[in-house]
Amino acid sequence: MKTTDTRQNAHAEIDHIFKDLLPAKGMAERPAQAALSHRMLDAMLDGGIALCDAGTGIGKTYAYLVAGTVFHRWRAANGQLGRPLLISTSSIALQTAVVKEYLPFLSCLLMADGMLDRPLRAVIRKGKAHYVCDERLMRRLGHVDLSKKNRQAAEALLSLKEHLDLDLAEHLSGYDRERVCVPQLCGCKREACRYRLFLEACSSGHFHFQICNHNLLLADAIHRATGRQPLFPEYGGIIMDEAHRLPETARQMFGVTLAAEDFRGLIRSLRAERYVLAAEYLEEAARPLLRALSQPWEEITPISHYIPLLADPESILPTIQKQLNGLLSPTQRMKLDRLAGAVSVLRKGGSELVLYTAEDSQGGAMLCATISDLTSQLRAALWQQRQPMILASGTMAVGTDFRRFKEETGLLTDGRVAESVAPSPFDYKRNCLLYLPQFPPKQDGEGCYDELAAEIADLLDAAHGHALVLFTSYAAMSSVTERLKKLRPGDTLFAMGRNAAHTMEQFKASPGSVLLATGAAWEGFDFPGDCVSLLIIPRLPFACPDAMKEKERENYASLKEFLRAVVVPEMQIKLRQGFGRAIRTETDTCVVAILDERAARGRRYHQAARAALPEMPVTSSLHTVERFIRRVKAEGYFQEGTA
Repeated sequence: MKTTDTRQNAHAEIDHIFKDLLPAKGMAERPAQAALSHRMLDAMLDGGIALCDAGTGIGKTYAYLVAGTVFHRWRAANGQLGRPLLISTSSIALQTAVVKEYLPFLSCLLMADGMLDRPLRAVIRKGKAHYVCDERLMRRLGHVDLSKKNRQAAEALLSLKEHLDLDLAEHLSGYDRERVCVPQLCGCKREACRYRLFLEACSSGHFHFQICNHNLLLADAIHRATGRQPLFPEYGGIIMDEAHRLPETARQMFGVTLAAEDFRGLIRSLRAERYVLAAEYLEEAARPLLRALSQPWEEITPISHYIPLLADPESILPTIQKQLNGLLSPTQRMKLDRLAGAVSVLRKGGSELVLYTAEDSQGGAMLCATISDLTSQLRAALWQQRQPMILASGTMAVGTDFRRFKEETGLLTDGRVAESVAPSPFDYKRNCLLYLPQFPPKQDGEGCYDELAAEIADLLDAAHGHALVLFTSYAAMSSVTERLKKLRPGDTLFAMGRNAAHTMEQFKASPGSVLLATGAAWEGFDFPGDCVSLLIIPRLPFACPDAMKEKERENYASLKEFLRAVVVPEMQIKLRQGFGRAIRTETDTCVVAILDERAARGRRYHQAARAALPEMPVTSSLHTVERFIRRVKAEGYFQEGTA
């Protein structure tokens, strides 16, 4: 196909790719996927903001990569500068897949067709702390006795002579990583510095796509809005995948956060620089706080539980600053100042701030303070750029309603916003069954966990294990786990703890087993195939009241209006995220059981729960559950796992 400068021919190229080229390689032709790519291209051509809610299996990644590629060609045909598109996602796995799988495949396809004369190129961008500083690496190798280190850790450290990206050194110790990463205050003048050469390559114009996470995207936006040096070269547009995570990322970026690792990292650094007494004083002062932060994060635990524990660290940190300020390296001084500042902000609070907790990367609690007016900050930093932007996710809308997401992000009144919903192509009516018990277990009071465990045990019998149970609290998960061990001693049960990734792998490697989980398991983990054939949700995932919600409640005339506009939509989105763990491919089959009495027929949130999920058959009979499993599963399924 010949390239012209017409809009019609740009759209014709999209049709050609999705109707001819991809199906020729065995990929299913999905009109909804092509339509989604067309809408994305329109936003790029018009300089608009496209909100794209794409159901599981629609293929949104290819949709935006194809739209972005055609947009590059359209710009070139019209004599516009060849600027990269910025792709932002919160998933490292997706970033890697785009670079190593999606783009190489698309490049080969389009080059064979004559649409491209060279491969599409992309680079993953990360913060400084993810890259090697050559000077610090040489210094570290000169000081350390490798023969006394763990063999894998020593090999990982040596491998950094060849690898710039620290994340490629799988067994690199946290201590070594801190010693060799590019510091925040980097004044390196070495001509052969690999990090500087990498940044120069990123700005060379050779890359069609630059890929980053939401944090780095927002950091760049803040730099641009405040007149500081941008982190990326000038780009032609932004594609934000997993855009439903933007509000939480923004809350943390426009505020301060405090996790246990912030203290531990500083303590390690003080010891490394031989300030042992200061390290011991800080460790002693922070011990009760670290103990509390290291417990599994519970949304129901208010931030007021942690604030008094900041008193001793707040007292000791200024003393350490005063004594060591002129002695520490610039990087460590910055780390100390940041920690002291975060503690002070959290202790003092203020009417312009909202304090709340979140889950840290280790599953513990993280203390957060953010500005109360988040939307104005996003408008000033991000939306005022006037760049074309694609915001894609599988859980941005409730049905076809984007109002909640637009309220959170400051897009409610932006005239550039266009909305589109691409429903999943999966046959949920055939492959999925919703179970709502006629007599749900009690939610509270004496014996509630006994009733819940008994109901779950009956479901495990009917489905022959292969189950994921998604809780809304660690307390409930722990209580039910202990009861299930007694009720079903022959089952292989896993309960998600601090090492979530390891537990997930164990579960996947044990066919027929049962995983009880909470927190991060509601999104971000995939269980294709028969691994999860029974998804149990004991309680609707309503957010617990916190300072953020209380602040937002002030914007509504009544509690009823607040529930309708905020609380229920957020529950529905979370429920959709949980549901998405089970059905990941066109051939997956699953029973989804919601045991919350509020979701039962005729109860308050029955319609809201149904509206959040795809249309599928509903039953209150365990016998129907068993018959469904017998119909959709192969005989080998029943030989796996549970007793």
